[in-house]
Amino acid sequence: MGMVFGKITVETPKYEVVQSSADYEIRKYPPAVAAEVTYDPSQFKGNKDGGFSLLANYIGALGNPQNAKPEKIAMTAPVITKSPGNESEKIPMTAPVVTKGDNNNMVTMQFLLPATYKTAEEAPKPLDERVVIKEEGERKYGVVKFGGVATDKVVEEKVENLKKSLERDGYKVIGQFLLARYNPPWTLPAFRTNEVMLPVE
Repeated sequence: MGMVFGKITVETPKYEVVQSSADYEIRKYPPAVAAEVTYDPSQFKGNKDGGFSLLANYIGALGNPQNAKPEKIAMTAPVITKSPGNESEKIPMTAPVVTKGDNNNMVTMQFLLPATYKTAEEAPKPLDERVVIKEEGERKYGVVKFGGVATDKVVEEKVENLKKSLERDGYKVIGQFLLARYNPPWTLPAFRTNEVMLPVE
């Protein structure tokens, strides 16, 4: 019942707040291990979040874990989405579930695995070859938190304002934004926690 009202009961990534202002936080995230899948949303009837089930199957969130051990892996938050963009530069992903799009409409969704996994080798091998395990290095982001439903229009506005604030304060944005969604879809919109994140130098 608590999840309907926005209670976050799963592991979230640890980070250090480097700077906090009225407009944003600058956060530094430590290295992490992630499971990711890259796909064309048309494979999932146009659903940008279609890869979620592949990753959820890998960790065992939807039944028996689809990994070589098989070992159930705890779900983490947030779910992170990266929308298709025009930049050709690939940038490292963060957070437990990450979706990023590149300029050919392919989307990459990523779960950060629990912090108990320190290297990619420690994580169970996926049975589905579309799921890839990788290590993420230390990352730094400008972050803005907001509630409600993260529609494309709201996200676009938040990203634009964050970018302006970061550049005004002398930060160099070095890649596309990430959208972090901390709650499942059945959480009432007023109780949802979302963040937009821009990688900075």
